[in-house]
Amino acid sequence: MMRWMSFVFLAGALAVSGCTGIGTINRATAPTDLYTLTPKSTFDSKLPRLSQQISVEEPTASSAVNTDQVAVQPTPYRFEYLPRARWVDRAPVMLQTLLIESFENSDRVSAVGRSSVGLRPDYMIVTDLREFQARLPKADSESQALEVHVMLNIKIVDAFDDHIIGSKTFERIASSPSDDMDDIVQAFDTALGKAMRRAVEWSVKSIYSHGRKNPRPSIR
Repeated sequence: MMRWMSFVFLAGALAVSGCTGIGTINRATAPTDLYTLTPKSTFDSKLPRLSQQISVEEPTASSAVNTDQVAVQPTPYRFEYLPRARWVDRAPVMLQTLLIESFENSDRVSAVGRSSVGLRPDYMIVTDLREFQARLPKADSESQALEVHVMLNIKIVDAFDDHIIGSKTFERIASSPSDDMDDIVQAFDTALGKAMRRAVEWSVKSIYSHGRKNPRPSIR
């Protein structure tokens, strides 16, 4: 069973700096808890079926979110990390796995995987993870709900000629009703899930359209 961890605002930091900080309930003997997110499994039933193979590259990300720590942004200029709580892997690696599983769950792609496993793709999904953190409410805000911010930029590369055929950004924000860790993770799952669903559906439609307009022999 997962242990739940919560954080509170540091009144002293607010009084001195006017900024919101992070504190934790003191659990000196508590181990680090690992958290994961879920792939999408429901998609538009009218999505076209692809015969092309797709590789999902490991997403790029800034050092602020290229970590297995759960990031929180108390101000626009500072990142902090929740203690005793980590993702099961670095956020970009976790996202890569979730995207692959989401493409598989769409049941519209003949083959999808990592290029590192020897897959010879027709198209490559190149992702930049631009936002992946919770935001603390401002000190003067009436609402105390945290907001989880997720932003992905997806580029589709035609592996035949290394040409970008499309690029689009997907952004979602979800509120956590409390500072309990289960609620925070649920907000991450909601925001990322909505962004991934849109990204997968757009990618499948874009590849299908490009493939019909540019028929060519498989590179495999």
